[in-house]
This record gives sequence, structure tokens and C-alpha cells, in this order.
Amino acid sequence: MRERVKVAYPSFDWVRAEPARLVAFGFGSGLIRPASGTWGTLLAWLIWAVVAGFLSDLVIGVALVALFAYGCWACQRASRQLHVDDHVGIVCDEMVAFWLVLWLTPDSFFAQLLAFGLFRLFDIAKPPPIKYFDSRIKGGFGVMWDDIVAAAYSLFVMAIAVRLGVFA
Repeated sequence: MRERVKVAYPSFDWVRAEPARLVAFGFGSGLIRPASGTWGTLLAWLIWAVVAGFLSDLVIGVALVALFAYGCWACQRASRQLHVDDHVGIVCDEMVAFWLVLWLTPDSFFAQLLAFGLFRLFDIAKPPPIKYFDSRIKGGFGVMWDDIVAAAYSLFVMAIAVRLGVFA
């Protein structure tokens, strides 16, 4: 039986040793301190800017579902290896949730910047029921789910802004 070593704050070498860890830690962006969630979200935005224009809505939708499922597994695996429920460096949840926000946000820098700010606000502040889900649902699904709810809050505010003509 392999002994599990507790890692308080993993190194990049530890993160890149397994694909699940690399994904869970946002390709290493989750190792940047402070505000690892913000760094992961910024990397997600950069990846989106480079890739999204080449993908159809169908491909993006399927990819988001697949990435959510893989993220649940990867976050669970990394969390177990670190002996924590949701390590601060795990940012896959922010990345997938923010890609959902970007997918449904108007395609302008201002709209995406507002969406970024809203998403970070809701992810950090954790208004109900986000805080409830964050404290009650454990494991990889729990890590991913509270960020999806933060994305839903962000999208709700963005929908109001669109309806009010903010991005016209």
C-alpha cells in the first residue's frame, strides 16, 4: 500500500506529476498567491480568448459538461491526496464556472470584465445558497458545485444588464 504524504502547499513539481492535479490546480495557476482563485479565473479568461472563437456552441456546451465531470473527479483526487476538502490552490472549479459565464456573456471586453468582477464577487462573498452548498456538499462535486452557483448569480446579473441595454 502506497503511503500518502500530506502536502500543506504543493510545489509545481507535485502538481504536474499527475494530469488530475494539473487540471485541479488550473495548470499551476492555483499555486500563485495571494488570490489563487482570481489567478485561475484570469487564466480561464485568457484560454477562453484564445480558443472560444474556434468552437461552436455545441462543442462548448459539451466541453463544459465534460470538464465539469472531469473537474469533479480531479478535484476529489487532488483533495484526497492533500488530505483537505477544498485546497485553496484548487482552481479548476473557478475555471469551468467562469467559462460557463463567458459562454453566455456578450462578446465584448467590457461585458466580460463586468462578468469577471461579478463572478469573483459571488465566489468570494458566497451569498446564500452558495455558502450553504460550500459547507454541506463535500468531495469533488462540492468543490465544483458552489462555483457553478456563483456563475448562475453572475449570469442573472448579466442578464439584467443586457435587458437594461447596458451592452447595446
